[in-house]
Amino acid sequence: MPGKNNTIGKEGSGSLPPLSANDFRAYNRLSEQMDGFHNHFRMTWNQLWDACNSTSKRPAGLSARQMIMMGLQFCSQLDFHHSIEEQHIFPVLAKKMPEFRKELDLLKQHKQIHAGLEKLEAYLEKCRSGEEDLRREEVRSLMDAFGKVLWQHLDEEVQTLRAENMRQYWSVDEMRKLPM
Repeated sequence: MPGKNNTIGKEGSGSLPPLSANDFRAYNRLSEQMDGFHNHFRMTWNQLWDACNSTSKRPAGLSARQMIMMGLQFCSQLDFHHSIEEQHIFPVLAKKMPEFRKELDLLKQHKQIHAGLEKLEAYLEKCRSGEEDLRREEVRSLMDAFGKVLWQHLDEEVQTLRAENMRQYWSVDEMRKLPM
């Protein structure tokens, strides 16, 4: 029907009206983009995890060298991703959103994840240099140490950036100007 305002989703918290399809896309943009990045990390984690838990001689089709390189790339990419968030994205979001302030969960999770990443990376570097032989059970143990907080973080960060939450803090015009 001409002139009809098509709306998406439920009413937000409080007295926020339903969103038009265009406004929903604007508010949900960061969540969708972040989920794309996070899906890459989830996929790589699962490949490494499967390789650690395989009983075959060449787990998940990966040689020891391929597994080492995949693990090192995972560590490097996740570290880079978090650096960008902490330096460029979170400070902007923190101006209005308490979830992105340093003392709260999302940044505390980054610190816990990085403690685990550093240990995994150090072990894999020793394997790459030949100082140690790759032991899948050791990689699995190192991944276990931070896996729960990593997966929780990947989910919570995306959830925090969803339209329902973002619209509580930002106007549609502000959303369109946010970095990312």
